[in-house]
Amino acid sequence: MTDQIRRKLQEEINALEHELVHELPKEIKKAAALGDLSENAEYHMAKQRQEYVKARVRQLGKRLADLSLINMNNIPRDKVGLGSTVKVYDNTKGEEVEYKLVTSEESDVAAGKISTTSPIGRALLNKKVGDEAVVVTPNGKRELEILSLSTIHDEAEGDEPKQAQA
Repeated sequence: MTDQIRRKLQEEINALEHELVHELPKEIKKAAALGDLSENAEYHMAKQRQEYVKARVRQLGKRLADLSLINMNNIPRDKVGLGSTVKVYDNTKGEEVEYKLVTSEESDVAAGKISTTSPIGRALLNKKVGDEAVVVTPNGKRELEILSLSTIHDEAEGDEPKQAQA
């Protein structure tokens, strides 16, 4: 899972670095040739883009470094953590919902992939089957009861999800 994210981040870094080294210098040079730089919109836009790209490369590099610190052995085997698939009963809405906890780069709420840093993700972290998680949202509190849990370790080993005891 983290290898896919690393590849995705590295691909974006490579594309941005190519733009920074090859494309933007040409744009800046071409815009500078148009004359007076104080009122040259093309020049200012190219310089702004250059600063944005530099900042984004730094940001992605930091995120890549942070991801390299993730130790799979530190992810719990019996509690909700990164990579877990959790089926919950939402007491507020009266329905079952399934979430997969992922990194912020992978989150896709429509597909049921929520970030571990989202309000629901944070509320579910370190909970076990049968536990209740209370999520504070702008619309009020939501109570989620954990019905089943499949951790990243279970999925790697092909194990069945842990179910709540009846």
